[in-house]
Amino acid sequence: MKRLGRTHRPFFRICIMDQRKARDAEAIEEVGTYDPMVKDKSKRVTLKMDRIDYWLSVGAQPSEKVAVLMDKVKSNRWGEAKAAAPAPAPKERVKPEEAPAEGAEATAEAPAEA
Repeated sequence: MKRLGRTHRPFFRICIMDQRKARDAEAIEEVGTYDPMVKDKSKRVTLKMDRIDYWLSVGAQPSEKVAVLMDKVKSNRWGEAKAAAPAPAPKERVKPEEAPAEGAEATAEAPAEA
């Protein structure tokens, strides 16, 4: 799996790699993607199963994570999506009593005295 994306937003390409190469080195073939940030679990993984079966038949060995993803795709077993947490009720704002401004009282009294 090649890691792409940015900080706190990972995205992975599932690749056929030579074991002696680095994780992000040039791949022999790209056979799928994995986006762990997608909310719908069944849409997180896309795999070309025919190409994966070919590479497994010629001796390729999947990593542990890719083996789990392949098993979930084949059996269509993604688990249950968690329901969103209920939002708390908004707090009611207490309006302060409307008191006349000090300047408004002074202008109201001034014409009465004159």
